[in-house]
Amino acid sequence: MRLINVKAFIDRERLMTKGRRMGRRIKILESADDEATDFAILSHRWIEKRGETTEVNCEEMVELESMEKDKQNEVRRRLGYRKILDSCEQAKRDGYEWLWVDTCCIDKRSSAELSEAINSMYRWYENSRVCYAYLHDVTGPSFPTEFDKEQYPNSKGWPEWFSRGWTLQEMIAPSNVQFFNKDWQRIGDKRTLAHTLAGITRVPQHILTDGLASNRPCVAQIMSWAADRIATRLEDRAYSLLGLLDVNMPMLYGEGKKAFHRLQLEIIRMSNDQSIFAWGLGNRLTGSILADDPSFFRGCYEMELMDRDEFVQYLKDDIPEEELTSIEDDRFGVFPITNRGIQIWLLLTPLNDSCSVFQARLPCRFGPSRPPVVINLALWKSNYCRYFTSLYTGFPMQRTLQFRQLYLRYQDTPSRNATFDIDDSSITENGFTYSGTYPSKLTRDTVSLTNTDPLCIRVYSDSQANRRFAVGFGQCFGQDWIHFAYEEPTSTSNGQTWRDYAREEYKTMLLRGPEHAGSIAEARSRGNQSMAEARSRGEHYGRVWVKHTCLPDSACTVRTSCVVWESLRKSGVRIEVFQDPNFRHGPGEWTNFDVDEANDLHCDVRRLMLRNNPSRREQRYSLLVDGVSIEFLPTPDGIKLGDYGHFTDSNDFCGEGNIFTDLKPLTSKADITLRQHKISAKYGYNADSDYVTARQHDSYSVHHLYKPLGLSLPSNHDFNSLLTSVSTRLTNRYLVTRVIQCGADQSSERHGQSTHPAGSYKPSTSDTNSSIITTPLCTIAKPLVWHRDEVAGAASVERAETKDERVIPRWLRESKQKMAG
Repeated sequence: MRLINVKAFIDRERLMTKGRRMGRRIKILESADDEATDFAILSHRWIEKRGETTEVNCEEMVELESMEKDKQNEVRRRLGYRKILDSCEQAKRDGYEWLWVDTCCIDKRSSAELSEAINSMYRWYENSRVCYAYLHDVTGPSFPTEFDKEQYPNSKGWPEWFSRGWTLQEMIAPSNVQFFNKDWQRIGDKRTLAHTLAGITRVPQHILTDGLASNRPCVAQIMSWAADRIATRLEDRAYSLLGLLDVNMPMLYGEGKKAFHRLQLEIIRMSNDQSIFAWGLGNRLTGSILADDPSFFRGCYEMELMDRDEFVQYLKDDIPEEELTSIEDDRFGVFPITNRGIQIWLLLTPLNDSCSVFQARLPCRFGPSRPPVVINLALWKSNYCRYFTSLYTGFPMQRTLQFRQLYLRYQDTPSRNATFDIDDSSITENGFTYSGTYPSKLTRDTVSLTNTDPLCIRVYSDSQANRRFAVGFGQCFGQDWIHFAYEEPTSTSNGQTWRDYAREEYKTMLLRGPEHAGSIAEARSRGNQSMAEARSRGEHYGRVWVKHTCLPDSACTVRTSCVVWESLRKSGVRIEVFQDPNFRHGPGEWTNFDVDEANDLHCDVRRLMLRNNPSRREQRYSLLVDGVSIEFLPTPDGIKLGDYGHFTDSNDFCGEGNIFTDLKPLTSKADITLRQHKISAKYGYNADSDYVTARQHDSYSVHHLYKPLGLSLPSNHDFNSLLTSVSTRLTNRYLVTRVIQCGADQSSERHGQSTHPAGSYKPSTSDTNSSIITTPLCTIAKPLVWHRDEVAGAASVERAETKDERVIPRWLRESKQKMAG
């Protein structure tokens, strides 16, 4: 370690005050062995003034005498310099030749020296003969013994020294700590003030008087002492605990909260203290088994460990006889770190009817005679994660404990906000009304969820039928989810308000969040498909989820449709109710569909299209439509926009009719204007300004398109209603949704089988003057509304007509009635 030569420093300062220089160069800083040297050490709060430090660094301390006069005087006027000088004067009075001060005895230009100093610092304070604790904001002649928010407003009512991360070890490690006020008057020592210090810091009195070696507390309790302490650098909140926890590790400034994660992993490698997992009880954060910072251990100041026999004895009534023999020491106290997670044996209690949510008992407790600590875990993608939601009284847990080997996830889980745009405008047409939202601060139709607000409940009621249901919108482990819950008709007769109902459903859904989000194990155990299985299909693709849920003892069915905009982290949700006594769709499972153009925030789920994907990839051509990449198929002869039909076994499209022709009597009052699009080449193979090249996948074949124009079906409400009106008759039919029209007769390429290499062919002059309009490429898709009714179950015409009435506008209803007349 590098120490200040007290006499040399004081002599140099006196000579500089007189304007003289030292006749010979004396070293102010010298290296010494901390175990063989008697030295004093300074503990203090670094001070900044106007955003700049007032401390003196190692280079300035060594080079001070050789500096220019102005720079020398500026350094000597700093508060940090005066602090070092006063410390040296005090050390000289106490008979010490050497003094250590962190600001100038560590050359922070060397990362290796800085890392060595931080890893050795606890030992240096422990080996010092005396530690001078300088309380720069204490002005009185005595140590403050009472909370004073006015005197110390920025440090929770006590001197700022007690709020800093590094001073915790500087208080505990030395056996002799002397406290000084602003004017360097001695105001007490650690031993005589131990009772007061314990009240301020929550560090037990015996630790202050006898040190950590006498009876080292568990990891969680030591962490709790630093819960409310701060540091200038985030990483220092971890590094300042190394000595207290008897851990060494390299410094990596810039790693942020990962420093505290690394610290915990080092502790796990060196000890079997499971209290390190007992943090953050009552917190709502979910994910890694590791805490993000010491504040997560705030409530652990009375935590203590339990040995194996005591732990098993406490729980023996809940452990099956055959399990007791398996709780051996080599399983009980060993938990290695693997690349999958922390491998550990734990006593688990599952939530009834759940394969995802558990309580785990840990061999530690909040004080003598208390029960073992319980933490909540959730199974997510084969690993167990911390899951922070209170297991409220009344939720059924299995009584029998299972001694099980599992992997605790220590990597961060995905964490992101989720936004749901909710459309429930059609609810009122079937007797239901919107009652309200819980929590009440999430009342808008656009609900944004975060880690602190991971769930929103919306309640809908039918007062005449004495029934109601709730729809929950949540996120868990970075996965969005929607869950439907209904109340039995007899429940509302008990006088329960919708808020009470919402509050109970909130607790239940929050508890089962991992299941609703789509735990794969849970989904497999129940034999249904989960929302978690939705995978991103790229920027311009998405997925639509549909669930039908029949209300018990009722003809009402609730349909929840959710379109997921993968690239925007946003979901559009439509909640609908229709009545049909013949409609039944199982327990309400999710069905999902890959859709085209789901990136369009204004799309209606009735208009979304399920693309037809040929089995042969080389049949597809790529073009940019308004700058967006779209895949096209060669057009069958005579194809027109709006044609519908089916695909044969050989994957050929067989037309059966045209939707515009069929619906012509209904469209006089409807807006069915086609959309036009700009077409350009995806790979930049435009022959010239009039020609666009469509290149075939996995082939050199191309289409050279002369002045192509893209046309697609309308996207407005009128046209979407028309799609809905024929959904029953055209169930499972495909529709020509987009075509490319070109000028000139390109008969040689009519079916997209050009034999010309890309960029080598141009039509003749006679071709370019032709007035013939061709349609060489198209997209064929199935409207979602034509498909989901088929999936929902066998549909009758009566059901379809009844259901469609709630989405068909008045103009279409009147037209249909006239046609029927």
